[in-house]
Amino acid sequence: MSRGELVKLRIKEFAAKEGWTLKEVSERSGVPYSTVKTYAVSAGMTMADLNALLKLARAFDVLIEDLFEIVEQ
Repeated sequence: MSRGELVKLRIKEFAAKEGWTLKEVSERSGVPYSTVKTYAVSAGMTMADLNALLKLARAFDVLIEDLFEIVEQ
């Protein structure tokens, strides 16, 4: 990632595809709801918990890199 780029997590997109609420994403992944919600609504972030991302990727049955979208700051 270069300067000025942030990572947006595609949690809402994957949850919608599965028909899950963010609460269901939390329950299915084992990631606290507050974390799921923060990641889902953030327009872009520079840091995220790797263990949480792995759990989310497993819950959605996707590769961890599929969760990321690079956005300009």
